[in-house]
Amino acid sequence: MRAHHILIAILTLSLAACHNEEKQAAPDFLVLDLDTTVSPATDFFEYANGGWVKSTPIPAAESGWGVGNLVQEDIYQRLRNISEKAAQNDTAKRGGVTQKIGDLWSSGMDSARIDKYGISPLKPELDSIRNIGNIAGLLRTAAGLQEMGVGCLFGDYVGQDDKNSNAMAFQLEQGGLGLPNRDYYFKTDEKSTKVRDAYRHYLYLNFRELGADEATAAKKAAAVFALETRLATASRKLADLRDPNKNYNKYSWIQLKRLTPAVSWEEWFEFSGIKPVDSVIVGQPEFYTAFDKTLTSTPIGTWKDYLESHLIQSSASYLDSVTFNNFFTFRSTLTGATAPRPRWKRALDAEERAMGEALGQLFVQEYFPPAAKQRYSDMVENMRTAYKERIQKLSWMSDSTKKLALDKLSRMTKKVGYPDHWKDFSALNIDRGPWVLNMQRASAWWHHYNFDKLGKPVDRTEWGMSPQTYNAYYNPSNNEIVLPAGQFAVPGKKDDELDDAFVYGYAAASTIGHEMTHGFDDEGRQYDADGDLHEWWQPADSAHFVNHAAFIIRQFNEFNPVDTLHVNGEATQGENIADLGGLVIGLDAFKKTAAYAKGEKIGGFTPLQRYFLGYAYGWLYQERKEALASQLMTDVHAPAKERVNGPMANIPEFYDAFGVKSGDKMYRPDSLRVVIW
Repeated sequence: MRAHHILIAILTLSLAACHNEEKQAAPDFLVLDLDTTVSPATDFFEYANGGWVKSTPIPAAESGWGVGNLVQEDIYQRLRNISEKAAQNDTAKRGGVTQKIGDLWSSGMDSARIDKYGISPLKPELDSIRNIGNIAGLLRTAAGLQEMGVGCLFGDYVGQDDKNSNAMAFQLEQGGLGLPNRDYYFKTDEKSTKVRDAYRHYLYLNFRELGADEATAAKKAAAVFALETRLATASRKLADLRDPNKNYNKYSWIQLKRLTPAVSWEEWFEFSGIKPVDSVIVGQPEFYTAFDKTLTSTPIGTWKDYLESHLIQSSASYLDSVTFNNFFTFRSTLTGATAPRPRWKRALDAEERAMGEALGQLFVQEYFPPAAKQRYSDMVENMRTAYKERIQKLSWMSDSTKKLALDKLSRMTKKVGYPDHWKDFSALNIDRGPWVLNMQRASAWWHHYNFDKLGKPVDRTEWGMSPQTYNAYYNPSNNEIVLPAGQFAVPGKKDDELDDAFVYGYAAASTIGHEMTHGFDDEGRQYDADGDLHEWWQPADSAHFVNHAAFIIRQFNEFNPVDTLHVNGEATQGENIADLGGLVIGLDAFKKTAAYAKGEKIGGFTPLQRYFLGYAYGWLYQERKEALASQLMTDVHAPAKERVNGPMANIPEFYDAFGVKSGDKMYRPDSLRVVIW
């Protein structure tokens, strides 16, 4: 998916100047972002985006800033208008979308009442935790906390069975950590140490707020951190989570009980409101072995402290200013932000989490006209045709695997703009009481919505993102690409103002082709046309793919974006393969357009140059060192700069477009260039 990515920015079009009473054409928006002091053959990202980066500071409340943020700014303003109107609507039907949006907005914006409440809205949960007397009580309480959105113990969810995509399965995965990634508990570099120290202090502040004296709070914080470290020790690393077969382990009830004898799963299901099932898919069995031992060897008092801390941490964004600021100070070591986002944006973020699709119904009416939906729907088909032709021409893939690959591509479902059927939020209770309680009820709604899927047919029409999201994804179990309306937006521009050369780089390559290629990356290729995980490639073809992928792993391992930290080529290979695939497929599709054939320059650029600049524009982004370091440790996406320069260096047409020659920094010898699709 386009990383999560938070992605990246644009200048709005300058007003046309008047000279001698005659209007002059405004400069091309791509030209405005250039840094012409840098050669495109030296650093294409800096050439294409460096002018904007130099002239645009990162806002204090943000960890990074770019085109995705500016798209989001536009979306924020639209959603704010929707929310304010809803809050002022005294005649809105009780239980309707307008009432829920208005009340959730009001509860989040009333800072005086939120500060007055303090952490008192959490009293029922805190009392429940403090009344725990044994492991059964611990599990019962933890199940209730998970229902209301408190991450603790481990991860459980209902999703399609990877090896039978027509069935919904109960799934277990590693979890239970307060830090974003297991590596933060062990790495000794300066940034990781700083984050770890800040988290320890944050734990201490939580226990002080809960009433412990200094010595007791310090003791509790140390014990909770030690407990999480034991869970982290048993957790798989980021790259190890990419293998779908190794992270698919189906257990019967008897096998699950043998794996975790201290856990009564029947009671967990009952506490969580889950229907009985015959089997469970366990992602990382070794984690559950360690969890079971930790469950019985750790004092109940420490587990209670652990749950209290996770309750505060999960709720902090919706609580009083003291609780929130403690959390923000800790998080700033991960993001580098020096100030929190304004409350109105935080309120909109909460609305998105609670019922983003409800907002989306109102959003698309004015933001994504039918003509735009048709343009990108047609573009998907153009990309599909280009991809088909590339597969047919592959020299390293056998005819039998090609036939199945082409079938998978032809059956890949496209979802463009917004869903045909909207989710029903009528059962979600929202009022103007404490903000945190509204968000707890929203989490509980989603919990039951998810777990209610057990035993029911798979709904392949469902969307996992709201229409206003600036992102996209490929779902291997459905063999589908999902392209929300927000992903195609360009700040300050209407869609009909965007030329094809730019759009094929910005949208076709970096989004449509990227998501299509995820169906054939290191993970996605293991799922067949029906969305089932099994080996459908000929062994020799799989070996050839792995050999080709090794080149892109090697290439990205070389990148050193910040301090001594390098890109994790193995963990990011899927995204890097998708970036390269999107660019080459998009280029093939663009070459078939009238705009390419015409060869007309726009803004002084040839169609080919403009195509590559359009792609780079999609990654117009800068981020703070803290956020960059965190991304390198926790994210399967490489940083924006490397996502531009990395794939470009493998494409011969890029060398032709910008005159890249041997000796230039963007030059990569033929023997090292990556060619997969």
